[in-house]
Amino acid sequence: MSPVLITGGAQRLGLAMAEALLEQGNPVIITYRTEKPSVAALAAKGAEVLQCDFADNDAITDLINTVKQKHTALRAIIHNASDWDQESDNSDYAGLLAKMMQVHVSAPYQINLGLQDLLLKHESVADILHMTDYVQVKGSKKHIAYAASKAALHNLTLSFSALLAPQVKVNSIAPALLMFNDHDSDAYKAKALKKSLLEICPGAGEAVKAMQFLFASDFVTGQTMHLDGGRHLK
Repeated sequence: MSPVLITGGAQRLGLAMAEALLEQGNPVIITYRTEKPSVAALAAKGAEVLQCDFADNDAITDLINTVKQKHTALRAIIHNASDWDQESDNSDYAGLLAKMMQVHVSAPYQINLGLQDLLLKHESVADILHMTDYVQVKGSKKHIAYAASKAALHNLTLSFSALLAPQVKVNSIAPALLMFNDHDSDAYKAKALKKSLLEICPGAGEAVKAMQFLFASDFVTGQTMHLDGGRHLK
């Protein structure tokens, strides 16, 4: 059985997807930037764990070569690795934009091209999922560089879906509020919930359901699955 490669698979949505796939008996490869308990926990469950800092192009090249050496095919690639830096915390705006584009655009671009042969060798139709963001369409006045990079990542969905069809389906999953952080205040949570029509924070399982739907679909490619609770209509 061909494995699923999940970048940034040791936390939040990536972790939930990795755990769900492992529970279903699917082989999983995850990348992580820094060591944390979830990495060891995933390895104990059978995941292959590979350290990779996507800010380093040499590390990306090493990752691609390692996966190609160890595996002859891939069932899917899920690009979940992300950074959430904002302009208010940075005075080096050029560096901030370069970092966001490196992690959210250059790394997926290089990995998709570097591992496309493994996807094409999967026994049936394979998948690429780009984890984008609600702000890919709306923009963000607080996270301008981040939003721009996520919009560029969505554009990769369009290009790669055309390049790799019909053997590979390529789609975006664009979450808004799926999970709170541990440090989020009650006031922030109440305000955030009001931003969507459904006024809930559904948890990482919503991303897992989106992943499973797109994997199972025979006729969806080049699309975005919006997980925003109707936020776009507020």
